[in-house]
Amino acid sequence: MVNDAGQLYTMEGIAAGVIMLLTAYIVVSTTSVYTAGDTHIPDMQLEQLGSDVLAMMDTPDTNRGTSELVGFVKNGTRVMMGGNTLRDRFLAGCKMRSGDPDDNLRAQVYLSYRTTGGSVNTTPLSSPDPEFTGRENTVRVTRWVQLPTEKPPGIPIDMSNTRSKAVLVEVLLWRA
Repeated sequence: MVNDAGQLYTMEGIAAGVIMLLTAYIVVSTTSVYTAGDTHIPDMQLEQLGSDVLAMMDTPDTNRGTSELVGFVKNGTRVMMGGNTLRDRFLAGCKMRSGDPDDNLRAQVYLSYRTTGGSVNTTPLSSPDPEFTGRENTVRVTRWVQLPTEKPPGIPIDMSNTRSKAVLVEVLLWRA
């Protein structure tokens, strides 16, 4: 005794099974587990890279007794020997440390200092990056630099020159 009622239940079961498998496939393929704790890891790596490069540039040379970073700060926005600015040398150091010559890193360098009146001024040490849109995820890397008593020619006019001073070199670093 075979009738059509059993065939209907079989087709309904197969259709339900296909729908369940399709639903499970869609759920598994569209769900990615990206926790909030993982979002800051690339920023931390980029910040550590920038901090390492600034520390490397601030290491004094045994022959001259001053660091490369102090030399760049003394010259201000003027170009140093070899056609390098502080931003160019910093980015070259970042690419050397990251091991990828095609790494598309960008930077903007600022100098913060106390004026003779006691207020704090910030001046750019590099020209603005034309590709900076403001939407990039930037990290801030800073380093204190000790300058001698005499005022070097590249330092802003309103900075005190009666005593030694500490200025803050601030680099905004991002991947374009």
